[in-house]
Amino acid sequence: RKLCRSGDWKSPSCNYHGAEDCIQANIVILPQKYSFDFLRFTLLNPRPCPLLGVSEIGDPYPGRFAAESDVDIRFDLPRYQIWENGKPASEERYQIDDLWRDDLVTFMLGCSFSWEGDLSKNGLMTRHVEECKNVPMYRTRIPNNPSGPFAGNLVVSMRPYRKEQLDLVDQITSSYPSSHGGPIHFGNSEELGILNIDKPDWGESVTIEEGEVPVFWACGVTSQTAIEASQIDFAITHSPGHMLICDTPVSAAYQ
Repeated sequence: RKLCRSGDWKSPSCNYHGAEDCIQANIVILPQKYSFDFLRFTLLNPRPCPLLGVSEIGDPYPGRFAAESDVDIRFDLPRYQIWENGKPASEERYQIDDLWRDDLVTFMLGCSFSWEGDLSKNGLMTRHVEECKNVPMYRTRIPNNPSGPFAGNLVVSMRPYRKEQLDLVDQITSSYPSSHGGPIHFGNSEELGILNIDKPDWGESVTIEEGEVPVFWACGVTSQTAIEASQIDFAITHSPGHMLICDTPVSAAYQ
């Protein structure tokens, strides 16, 4: 986080060595007037948007998984995406202190990067980490459960594995329900409405080797399709793949 605050780390947080055993979080920041509907959206869509914590109104220091630290949500992400009327700004930001308002509420949502260290310890390193890329993410044709103005479609992340590895991959990731849990689909991506696996909507494409199948997990970028569909006047999120790294160890969170 200090590297993010100083502007020295602007890359996807999955590639920061030293964070493998830490909880990572998707971030959504909204005006208070939309916060109840969005809170309800997370409860109606717990697989892609598992709720870890909610800040006090106007407080840039989020609670629970980062409360023991000096985290400042205005500076401590590698990149931020600004939203106006449901549309992303053309340029991403590295800090948002000049945009902070007293009516903003921060939501922390679980992230699959939290269990990638466990996969690596079991000989299942993810391909995007091997290739030093951002994880590929895709918009599906599966609609979210709506709440107020928030709707949109489910987003999934993808990691390729051999078929004989799938049981262990499922076993490991399913033990982290607050980080999207186990896969929702593997194999034919067209069944999710993904027509070209080599062209993710966010992140970067990765190599799928012979004998491997794409494995898909619910993804926190789903919250951004909800913001897009809502057309609300203002919101801030993490840039896809650029998470808040929390102090809380993954092991402590799932004891």
